[in-house]
Amino acid sequence: MKAVVVRRFGLDHAALEDVPRPELCPYGVRIRVHAAGVSFANLLVIEGKHQNRWEPPFTPGTEVAGVVLESGAGADRFRAGDRVVAGVRKGGFGEEVVVTQNNVFALPDTVDFDAAVHFPTIYATAYCALKWRARLQPGEILLVHGAAGGSGLAAIEIGKLLGALVIASASSEQKLAAAADHGADLCINYRNGGFREQVLAATGGRGADVIFDPVGGSTFDESLRCIAPDGRIIPMGFAGGTVPSVPANLVLVKNITVIGIYWGYYMGWARQLPPPGMEAQVREAFDEMLGWAAGGWLRPHTQQAHPLADFREALAAISNQSVIGRCVLNP
Repeated sequence: MKAVVVRRFGLDHAALEDVPRPELCPYGVRIRVHAAGVSFANLLVIEGKHQNRWEPPFTPGTEVAGVVLESGAGADRFRAGDRVVAGVRKGGFGEEVVVTQNNVFALPDTVDFDAAVHFPTIYATAYCALKWRARLQPGEILLVHGAAGGSGLAAIEIGKLLGALVIASASSEQKLAAAADHGADLCINYRNGGFREQVLAATGGRGADVIFDPVGGSTFDESLRCIAPDGRIIPMGFAGGTVPSVPANLVLVKNITVIGIYWGYYMGWARQLPPPGMEAQVREAFDEMLGWAAGGWLRPHTQQAHPLADFREALAAISNQSVIGRCVLNP
C-alpha cells in the first residue's frame, strides 16, 4: 500500500512510499482510509517536536475515517463494510491503518468522511476541555482564540451547544466571518490593537469566564488580563510558536484556574492509563458529538482536500495559517 513515511525528522525527509500493510492485531480493526485529518500537531510530530515523539521511520497521522476491511479475532464491535472514524497514535497518512477497537467509532451515514476526521482529536478536545474540564455553564462567557482554525470553530460550536455566549478572536475579517457563521456572538480582530479592551467592554469590565487558547505566547499573556475572577483558562496548543509561562501571582489574586487538556490521555495513549470507566465515557462523548453532527448542530468545515501524494501542500497550508477549518488527505 501507499503511505507517507518520515525517514528523518523534518518535512524534507518525508515521502510517499510503497510499504507493507500493517499487521492485524487480535483487538485491531483494519480500516481502508478515505480521509485523514491534517493538523499543526502533525507538523510537530514530523519535526520531532511533539510530546508524542516517534523515532523514524514512521507514518504520521492521528485522525482517520473510512470503511472496515476486517477485524481481529478479539475485536467484536465492527464488521467489514462498516463506516467508521478512528483516532490513531500514528499511521493515518496511508491507504490502510489498523486501530484497536476501543478507539474506533461508528459513523452515521449522514456524516461524510472528510467531516468525520474533525472528531477524533479536534472536536473531542474541545468537548473534553469545555464540558469535562472547564465545566462551562449556560450563560457564561467563552473567549475562543484562533477562532477560524479547526480547533477554534469546534470550540465555538461546542460552546454554543453548552449555552455560552461566545467571543471569537482571529487575525482577519475573513476568519471572523467564518467564526460568526459557526455561531460566535462577538468577533474581534486582534490585529487592531489586541483584544483585552474589547473583551472587558463586552463583559461590563468583568472578563471572560472561560478562555480556550490554541495560540499561546502573547495571546495567553493578554488573556490573563481579561479573564474574570474564578475564570478558567485552557492553554490547549501553541500555534503561535511560544509556550507561555503562568505567573502564579495572577492565578492567586484573580482566583483563576489554568486547565490542562491532553486528549490522548482519555484515548489511552499516555503512559498513565485512564481511570476505570473512561472508555465508556469517551464512547458516550462520541455518540453525542456525532449525533449533533448528524442533526446539523455541528458543521465541520473542510477548506481543502488533497490526494495523499500532495501531503506537503496540505501541511504547508497549515503551517502558514491560511486554512479556515481543516485540511484533509484523501488516500
